[in-house]
Amino acid sequence: RDNWDRTGQAGAALAAHVYYSVVETSTHWYITYFFFHPRDWTDHPFFETEHENDGEGALFAIERDGSTYGVLRSAVTVAHSDFFSYTPTGSTWTSGGESIDGTLRFQASPHDTFQHPVTAQEAQGHGLKAHPQYDINGDGLVYYPSTVAETPSSGNDRDVRYQLIDIFATGGLWAQRSNASLFASLGTFAGDTSGDCGVGTWSCSTNSANAPWGWDDGNDAPARGEIASDPAKLAAAYFTVPSGLARTYSYNPYAGAAAALAEAARTAPPIVD
Repeated sequence: RDNWDRTGQAGAALAAHVYYSVVETSTHWYITYFFFHPRDWTDHPFFETEHENDGEGALFAIERDGSTYGVLRSAVTVAHSDFFSYTPTGSTWTSGGESIDGTLRFQASPHDTFQHPVTAQEAQGHGLKAHPQYDINGDGLVYYPSTVAETPSSGNDRDVRYQLIDIFATGGLWAQRSNASLFASLGTFAGDTSGDCGVGTWSCSTNSANAPWGWDDGNDAPARGEIASDPAKLAAAYFTVPSGLARTYSYNPYAGAAAALAEAARTAPPIVD
């Protein structure tokens, strides 16, 4: 509940990190990337809202084809309370229960030899889509995966490296899911109205950001959090998959909390972001 305030203080640590988790079946790996921001803010006065903490992200489905890294088949991104579906060129996955919203593009990194899928987040509110459905207009930041965490040199730094953090690490984010100082409820970060949150805007809302096991698109079949906890179910609901799509997990630390997640989904309040 102090992230909004501390972010504005001199000396605040702003080195770039990205949370991730991996679950797997016999046919696919599912990688969730979680982008956390201490502020969801706006420079549009009066009729917009702000809130402390923000969490958006993406799910990538990789087919296990016998090669070292498999084949990326799809991505589903989180933009506030909506999910958006993408496939790379040449993917065998097509529209299913949800329409495909665009093509997932790739770009080389100056820091390794791989072609990386490119996503983009809107300024201030951080909704996530495939690039260029969101794009830089004016100043902006470009982040690349790495083993080191860099701090942007300014608000217009086009080469910033970020370090990955495993959500399932010992003592990590998933292990802290019942920590009342961090979460107001299962999957929902605690946030208050201290500092200048909401000043000059319509309001500052509380407890309005979600971890991956709290993400929800309210008008689709998968329940709240299943984009992370049961991604095979989401893949089967969103896409038509011509080859086998196993539904039993060989590794899924989220699964142990399935009952709690289901109950949280049943009783969860409306989600702001």
